[in-house]
Amino acid sequence: MKTTQILIAGFGGQGILFAGKFLAYKGLTEELQVSWLPSYGPEMRGGTANCNVILSETPVGSPIVTSPDVLIAMNTPSLEKYVNTVVKGGQIYVDSSLIGAKVLRDDVDVFYIPATQIAKDEGIGSLANMIIVGHLLENHPELSFDSTDDVVEKLVPAKKAALKELNMKALTLGKNYNK
Repeated sequence: MKTTQILIAGFGGQGILFAGKFLAYKGLTEELQVSWLPSYGPEMRGGTANCNVILSETPVGSPIVTSPDVLIAMNTPSLEKYVNTVVKGGQIYVDSSLIGAKVLRDDVDVFYIPATQIAKDEGIGSLANMIIVGHLLENHPELSFDSTDDVVEKLVPAKKAALKELNMKALTLGKNYNK
């Protein structure tokens, strides 16, 4: 595996940091070198939030992602801010339920997933983030969907055991989304 730099961005309350933590922990279970750097505004919900995740076979020198291989954009301001930072040949995952804009670049692969609407329709409204992560794991050549249940088991605390099944449902919905 080459080094994969991932930037996840959106509003606070969308699970941006949890999605990043999930991907970082998934990297650890695959014995990769990992960096996870969350960043959020002073607001608890509704402020800006982003997360830098680096997965690599070699030690990670800096936790800051300036040229992501993968961008997950959960809102329009995030897409507008980071769309041109993605490397040529990279991937952009867009929550098309919340973002009406189209990516105009033709040198990246773009995936439009109506994650918020799918989550709402499936009764898992707060897990749009994990739907997109499931789609990423299925469609990125350096990542895989294998052992996601082990990662969910480790990250979701026992007192929130019901969320384990819901997170797996969200990941599976993202993995199987085709459009």
